[in-house]
Amino acid sequence: MMTHQDVVVVGAGISGIAAGYNLKKNCPSKSFTIFEGRSDLGGTWDLFRYPGIRSDSDMHTLGFRFKPWIHDKSIADGHSILEYLNETVDEFKLREKIVFNHKVISANWLATDNLWHLEILHDDITTKMTCNFLFMCGGYYSYDNPYQPSFPGQENFLGPVIHPQFWDEDLDYSNKRIAVIGSGATAVTLVPALAKKAGHVFMLQRSPTYIASSPSEDSWNQILKKFFSTKLTYFIIRWKNILWQSFTFNLAKKYPETIKKRLLEQVQELLGPDFNIQKHFTPTYNPWDQRICLVPDGDLFESLKAGSSSVKTDLIDSFNKNGIALKSGEQLDVDIIITATGIELNALSNIDVSMDGVAVEPHNKLAYKGMMLGGIPNLAFSFGYVNASWTLRADLTCEYVCRLLNQMDKQGVTTCCPEEDPQALADDDYINFSSGYVQRALNRMPKQGKKSPWRNYQNYLLDILYVRVFSIKDKTLRFYNPKN
Repeated sequence: MMTHQDVVVVGAGISGIAAGYNLKKNCPSKSFTIFEGRSDLGGTWDLFRYPGIRSDSDMHTLGFRFKPWIHDKSIADGHSILEYLNETVDEFKLREKIVFNHKVISANWLATDNLWHLEILHDDITTKMTCNFLFMCGGYYSYDNPYQPSFPGQENFLGPVIHPQFWDEDLDYSNKRIAVIGSGATAVTLVPALAKKAGHVFMLQRSPTYIASSPSEDSWNQILKKFFSTKLTYFIIRWKNILWQSFTFNLAKKYPETIKKRLLEQVQELLGPDFNIQKHFTPTYNPWDQRICLVPDGDLFESLKAGSSSVKTDLIDSFNKNGIALKSGEQLDVDIIITATGIELNALSNIDVSMDGVAVEPHNKLAYKGMMLGGIPNLAFSFGYVNASWTLRADLTCEYVCRLLNQMDKQGVTTCCPEEDPQALADDDYINFSSGYVQRALNRMPKQGKKSPWRNYQNYLLDILYVRVFSIKDKTLRFYNPKN
């Protein structure tokens, strides 16, 4: 076991792989290791194994800027994404930098020696090491503890109750009646996938979600790749999608009723005039107050039209031996219940972070540029966009960290730290989203301030300026050597 590295990266998912690439390219003199708590890389795409698992963002933006996505499917299945991540790691010779089955459990900054002291768990044995800079790339939710509400009478149900995060790949659901509880990305993915083999699938939702259908293959991609190189085609499609996402998001914020009307019209067109979209597909909130679910080629709607699945918008009264009793008085008799009830957000990769032995509470800190914490030296974290692909911001964050490390070397200093500005004032939570998984985690996530650099704008075009154009030095970020 090594005893010291210049940089320690936590996690070998999308963010950790991006960190490895950028460190190797832009900070070649720095020693670094990527610690992955699981036995394989890929993060979400290795963890989730439920039927139909796929991206809910296009792969031209969910893919890395430095590694073109070459497949026809723009909305890709989980297996293809995992293959892509493994190809990236091998192409850029990053596998040798990843240490599997090693989970960073605590990190303590000791001012006396200006280092992070880490505790790492492997095979039930805890080892210790130090690093100069700690980069959290372990994702945004708990792999061990998803959100699992307790339902009255749950113990009375005779069939299996499964959370998608812990999918049983040996489960035979052929010709079974299944209830999928939820209306988010996981539920709308599971329902049409299960319906191919199941007897019938019910999507049981407390309230509707905005759902948009999009072709699984990008028509521009099909045309452009006939004339241009793979790299140039990828670049053009990537930027086409980035600009379109930015345009439609801002349009939704400015004209919510117009976008709402168009989204609902699309659903009505796909399901036909007799389907009650007012009840089942009309949320009480505005578009992009929560993330819009994407279904490729309208597969959910095709399943509903075919009669292999149906939507129930109702509240759960209780479970019983045969299924679920609803508040409306209806009984839903099923063989299997799947609780697609969501994730639990965590902060700082669920690591116990402290300074000189005093616990750091992220919720009491302002987030600097959405990637560092006020008053915490030599620490950065990767947290993607909620209104666009995760990778877009992960890539930028990794670029920024490399610029930061190189700036420290240029100035001959060992430490950098954002110093909280009393004038910035804690204004809002880190993510302004009404989704349940966000609201449940407000007491764990950092705060954002009223102005830059403490404002989390969720704007890729603006973030590019901060990362690639503007000077890394500002009045907030302090570079220094500690006094001995």
